[in-house]
Amino acid sequence: MHDAIGFRSTLSGRNYTMEWYELFQLGNCTFPHLRAEAEAPFWCNQGAACFFEEIDDQHWKQNGTLEKVSEMTGAQFNEMAKWIRKDNETGIYYETWTVQTDPGPNPAVWFDSYDCSQFVHRTYRKLADMGVSFTSQLQTNYTRIFLYSGEPTFLGNDTAIFGAAGNKTVASDIKRFYHPFRPPQSIKDFLVSLLEIYERVVLEKSFYLYYNYEYWHLPMKPPYIRITYEEIPLPRIHKKP
Repeated sequence: MHDAIGFRSTLSGRNYTMEWYELFQLGNCTFPHLRAEAEAPFWCNQGAACFFEEIDDQHWKQNGTLEKVSEMTGAQFNEMAKWIRKDNETGIYYETWTVQTDPGPNPAVWFDSYDCSQFVHRTYRKLADMGVSFTSQLQTNYTRIFLYSGEPTFLGNDTAIFGAAGNKTVASDIKRFYHPFRPPQSIKDFLVSLLEIYERVVLEKSFYLYYNYEYWHLPMKPPYIRITYEEIPLPRIHKKP
């Protein structure tokens, strides 16, 4: 469930890995911490691109695919590096969920995920726009998590919902919703939490999404949630007429 891009310098022979990571682990990016001393839920959902030397060949061969897909010049690499920095400064929050109306072929997408696989997609498209040719016939594989809902309702940010001037009813509902997603302390707690999550999402058809500093209410509908494994071809250069 993780994706990255590897590079090898033909001048130095050194290998490098570039990936977009949740800085505080996936669970903390997906659900907040509820702290007794704070009115609003506390989020640790920052994400960022990381670039470091070496490629963990064994990890990628055992858990995915490690294959050469293209070649690029040093000038193209430097142009990509500038774009990565801009991309890093533009999108700083990790978002696990893709929210859409249904699993059909042409659904309305309410919210798109912003995760490691989307970063790889963006980078490949940018490289193709720069003129980098992908020679491999590899189908890239991505795992995505979907939520299915009707049209979302905008609720506001922390200031509008929590605290003395906030909406106490909405604030209470949001904290009640996120409570069963806390890290369980025992098997009993975990089983109780699962039942509470089922009640909120399936029976009450309700989900509270935090997206770019703002809360939204999702009126959930079947099949509620689904994990998919998608195969997406590498991009091709778009020739100008």
